Amino acid sequence: MVYTCKKCICSCTGSSVALKTEDDSSDITEHPRVVKPRSYFCTVCHKRYTTKGKMTAHRKRHTGENVCSCTQCQKRFSSQSSLGRHMNIHTSKYKCLECGKCFQDSSKLSEHRRIHSGEKPFECTVCCRGFTKSSNLVRHSRFHSGEKPYKCHVCEKAFSLSSSLHMHLRVHTGDKPYKCSLCNKSFNQSSHLQQHRRQVHSNRRPYDCPYCGKLFKTYTELKRHVRIHIGAKPFSCSHCSQRFKAHSQLKTHLLKSHNEGSWLICNICHKKFSRSGSLKAHLRRHEAIKLCVCNDCQKCFYTAGELKSHKQVHLEYKQFCCGVCGRDFRLKSSVVCHFNRLHRKTGIQ
Repeated sequence: MVYTCKKCICSCTGSSVALKTEDDSSDITEHPRVVKPRSYFCTVCHKRYTTKGKMTAHRKRHTGENVCSCTQCQKRFSSQSSLGRHMNIHTSKYKCLECGKCFQDSSKLSEHRRIHSGEKPFECTVCCRGFTKSSNLVRHSRFHSGEKPYKCHVCEKAFSLSSSLHMHLRVHTGDKPYKCSLCNKSFNQSSHLQQHRRQVHSNRRPYDCPYCGKLFKTYTELKRHVRIHIGAKPFSCSHCSQRFKAHSQLKTHLLKSHNEGSWLICNICHKKFSRSGSLKAHLRRHEAIKLCVCNDCQKCFYTAGELKSHKQVHLEYKQFCCGVCGRDFRLKSSVVCHFNRLHRKTGIQ
């Protein structure tokens, strides 16, 4: 990719390039961007750097050597210069006049200003998509080229982003740095913690169905629900051509009907499960661990499904109705129990 240099010290020739006016804009020189190889990598998290000095400074974060702490937010840095740049955020030296956000240096502020101006100077040569930062363009270009320069040293799995590799390594180390303050459950990704809080500890439902207006806590739940309206069954069995609305249903079908795959077995009672989530919820019953807490009455439950059913008790309306006598109930299970106890005995179906 070629960048236009208007005012810089040219890294190619080492000579100073004067500021061009509108009259002599045709004399502006162009030179290719020099991409330095990232030859140095951290042996702990395998993040790569262009110089040995940057890699050494990064490793101090793991060892805790010469750590400098911010007196205002307790954030730690491996060098005094890094701490000094960080302090510019607290002193508001580089502050955006439009939104008031502060940055550690002028380059970060310039990148941020492009959000307000809509300027995207870095353009992909394949799909012409624009980006506000060159680093975003580099990451995007890997989707076209298929390049995956970051490889896990444990299982040899490759990734296109260093952040993806860093999160993947937590699978091997078992590190779960994100802990829920309400139930102490830990997660290896911040997005998983946010999803957990929304599903288990919050009643917020930001996703609404365009057909019936029903609200959902996650976009995945909304997608599954919409298939009811449009009748979509995108997952088909390769053995019997039977179709399913969800991939989990197809996986269970292949395991039960065609013996494709392997059962997940509880090592305590040897009960079989087709999904890892079901096995984890089952193991919590053996360990008597109830992670799902009701915000209204503080009652605890093993699974989010049990908590969801319980929360209907606190609702003021009764949304389930018996089809025989018209009696209303808060819980679906209460309707089923009512029908079996009263109407099925009398022969009414």
